[in-house]
Amino acid sequence: MLGRVDTMDDVADLMAGIGRRARAAAQPLSIASPEQKMAALVAMADAIDRSTATILDANRQDMANGEKAGMAASLLDRLKLDTARIAAISESIRTIAALKDPVGDIIAEWDRPNGLHIERVRTPLGVIGVIYESRPNVTADAGALCLKSGNAVILRGGSDSASSSRAIHAALSEGLESAGLPADAIQLVPVTDRAAVGEMLKGLDGNLDVIIPRGGKSLVARVQSEARVPVFAHLEGLCHLYIDASADLDMARRIAVNAKMRRTGVCGSAETLLVDRLIAPSHLVPLLDDLYKAGCEIRGDAAVVELFADAKPATEADWSTEYLDAIISVKLVDGIGDAIAHINRYSSHHTEAVIAEDMHVVERFFNEIDSAILLHNASTQFADGGEFGMGAEIGIATGKMHARGPVGVEQLTSFKYRVRGNGQTRP
Repeated sequence: MLGRVDTMDDVADLMAGIGRRARAAAQPLSIASPEQKMAALVAMADAIDRSTATILDANRQDMANGEKAGMAASLLDRLKLDTARIAAISESIRTIAALKDPVGDIIAEWDRPNGLHIERVRTPLGVIGVIYESRPNVTADAGALCLKSGNAVILRGGSDSASSSRAIHAALSEGLESAGLPADAIQLVPVTDRAAVGEMLKGLDGNLDVIIPRGGKSLVARVQSEARVPVFAHLEGLCHLYIDASADLDMARRIAVNAKMRRTGVCGSAETLLVDRLIAPSHLVPLLDDLYKAGCEIRGDAAVVELFADAKPATEADWSTEYLDAIISVKLVDGIGDAIAHINRYSSHHTEAVIAEDMHVVERFFNEIDSAILLHNASTQFADGGEFGMGAEIGIATGKMHARGPVGVEQLTSFKYRVRGNGQTRP
């Protein structure tokens, strides 16, 4: 049962054991056949379907605890499970099962003049640690993605989703065992002590190869500051939507409401709306009317406040705030150059979108903005591994090393070189 242990030494001993077992499981997992991994994943999905009632009961307990603790509405939305969301979790696992197995895939190959044949081949990373908050679905997504990519994984969920994560993990373990794979390939840290996170950040005696944090700013900052192993950083989603003078108004209205209001608590929710000043007389009020009627609070610059009576004045802090709520900051800009300058100043390099029919504008947007995901005439809420055809994601990596954007099965692999010769020696 998830809980606390008595001393720091107890936590250290517990986590060291988890690390050793994960390392031991990683080797047979790295050479497991695609068929064996697929069978385990399908069995996991079936087990989650059978366990729907149990998972819902566990989630109700987590939700009750969260409400009692005064958890923010956006976090409660991330925590909440219902029948449809559980069905989506199992369907996501089935999608991952059907993906091409990345392990052993030849990324590139070439011949040298001396007759050597060189291949660059995908290999698992080894043991991955995933530290996350509020989202019980990450338990399933991370477990399934790591299994498909041949990695053992250590999952450390937040205390707020402890019961839900435990119920989901039980289904994952059932799937592993039914396919003859080691149960230690997917381990859930069984304590809520923050010290357990500290032990993971130290690397578990060399048994942890990479850490992926998925949570709030403070969690990611701690991981980046203290980790002694590589980190795939998932920073905040300070996402921008720019409406160009060439935009189709009906399209812009649909996308703006969806980008902000479909789910305000996800990292792909638009937090800032930029509108070309040239179309403010025709586009601004309809856009903001739609958002306001959908329940969104508007915080605008001076020009926006003057044109839209229900807007509140924006402060400097608004341009760098990830609300994760029904609030959006709005600014009029002088065309694509001004929009790019604003985005490059305030963006977290997660996701940005442009609504435009002028392809010169689109090309400038794509070429001059350095964010992990850029969209044209589409909602920022498509910033999701499942929507990219990856089945699921562990997070959106906003760094530039190794993985960037949705972290799926391919991003959870490294590579090695295989060199084939027929007796060559180097002169």
